[in-house]
Amino acid sequence: MFRFTTGDRAPLYAAILRAFGDANERLVTALGLDDVRERLRGVGWFDALTDDDLVSALKQLGEWRLLDVVQNHAENYHTAEEYERRNLQYSLTRRGEAAFAGVQHALAVLASTGALQTAVLDAIADRVAELAALLGDAGSTDRRVFSTLQELEGHLDALRSNTKQFNGELQRLLRADGTDLATFHEVKAATVGYLQEFLTNLDQRAHAIASAISRVEARGGGASGGEAAGEGDGVEELWRRALRGAELPPTAGGDPAPAWLSLRRARWDGLRAWFLPADGSPPRVEQLHHVARRAIVTLLQVLDRITESRRRSSSAAQDFRELARWFAAAPDEDGLHRLWSAAFGLGSARHAHLVPADPELSGASESWAAAPPVEVSALLRSSGRTERFTRTGRVRDVAALKAARAERARAERAELEAAWSLLRTESPLRLSAFGTLDHGTFERLLDLLGRALAVAPDSTGARRAVTGDGRVEVVLWPPADGAQAVLRTARGRLTGPDYVIEVRTARTRLPAQPAGAEAAG
Repeated sequence: MFRFTTGDRAPLYAAILRAFGDANERLVTALGLDDVRERLRGVGWFDALTDDDLVSALKQLGEWRLLDVVQNHAENYHTAEEYERRNLQYSLTRRGEAAFAGVQHALAVLASTGALQTAVLDAIADRVAELAALLGDAGSTDRRVFSTLQELEGHLDALRSNTKQFNGELQRLLRADGTDLATFHEVKAATVGYLQEFLTNLDQRAHAIASAISRVEARGGGASGGEAAGEGDGVEELWRRALRGAELPPTAGGDPAPAWLSLRRARWDGLRAWFLPADGSPPRVEQLHHVARRAIVTLLQVLDRITESRRRSSSAAQDFRELARWFAAAPDEDGLHRLWSAAFGLGSARHAHLVPADPELSGASESWAAAPPVEVSALLRSSGRTERFTRTGRVRDVAALKAARAERARAERAELEAAWSLLRTESPLRLSAFGTLDHGTFERLLDLLGRALAVAPDSTGARRAVTGDGRVEVVLWPPADGAQAVLRTARGRLTGPDYVIEVRTARTRLPAQPAGAEAAG
């Protein structure tokens, strides 16, 4: 199928297939000899090309079953020469379309870069949640179910391809040794920041998708008003409705529905493998989390080594290479010994400052060879110092410091609990209802608002976020009437949209969807 990509005439073959592909995009399926020549100029082929060479190339592509050759019986010909040039027409076969698409895909992969996009995870969560809502709505159309399922599969394919490609580039980056240390350092530092941003709230996004999958599978018979169905009936209902909404055309090879349903089952199994495996194994998104964590640690270690190498004017390897050059240039053996002694200092030890335990046993004029041996401390050889025995230092009593720190921690915890207690709401209310707050509680409220506004809204328009410890959740809805809220503290006031807000703590039961958000205005 891909024999046209090799050989001396490979550029011509590729240009011809590209010309036919360009024509297919314009719904022109058959080209004559003159049409092919004109299309070749349109795709950038300007080399000299005779009719014999072009016909030979078209014939070869036909022998490879990439082109079909048919006679044009609907045309009127005035001369024999016109008949010879315009009678035969060429069109792409299924193999030709597949071969051209394969080359285009390969070129696209080489030119593209992988990415870890949280927006794709949010889109998957929204589409699965929308499918659950459509299955539970008796008034929803099958076409809408089909289009939503197609969007979900497109987002899942984008997640898989981008993640696979980014992981390959990441592993190549971990193995690479950059020649330009400055650029290399910037790339790896930026990659660390990119990974850390992706891992933020990754677990919550994965949990939201898994919960939505469970709701879809529990929706069996919801649209038709049947009784409660067993596990997995919701997916079967989803596929049946999507099949009706797909409106598949009839084919000569038989009913296309079984193959279409088989592909949908495989895609759904792929979705479950990523977020909710049926066999209880770890989901692939969790494996992605571990890979990203390990990559961050590895990249930080590499960055530390690069930073450490910058601090040194030269490396040990460079020092030894320079020393080897000096040894090679030494004039004689005495010079080698002097260089060795100067470089390594491994001469015999001299400890003239040490005295024997009993100085009276040997006089000052006695030879070292005849004098009794003196014990040399091992510490003197390793660090150049002798032991000094002194009184053990007094151990500092840190009990008071520990008690003060514990008391300060308890006070901070009590202050935090008091702030959460003041901000906790029993039901959704307007932001203006808080009125006047002390500055500490006001800062906690601003933190919750910032976390909620940093999250994309779901299909209902609500923004949901939790604190870092997972104990407090905030849900934010935009004001339907465009009202403004004014919050006052001892240090000033804040004016902004009068959002509908609900603050829940871990002790508060979380309803599936708040009621009365519109009425709160």
